[in-house]
Amino acid sequence: MQVTATEFKLNLGKYLELVLAEDIWITKNGKTVAKLINPNISAVDAISGVLAGKVPADLDRHALREERLSKYALDD
Repeated sequence: MQVTATEFKLNLGKYLELVLAEDIWITKNGKTVAKLINPNISAVDAISGVLAGKVPADLDRHALREERLSKYALDD
């Protein structure tokens, strides 16, 4: 969510409640000057939520490494 600095100052309580659900970008003169985030959500959980459904459940980092290495071996 994006709000102006004036709107944020006038309704601080409202945005403190909203930050529990989503990040809030605060703008001044059309430029982002601050980002208000929920400190109770870890960065790993936030990224995991974004990646949910995009990364196969059976992903194996060792298999990916072998695939990457075999690709370079074939290029030589």
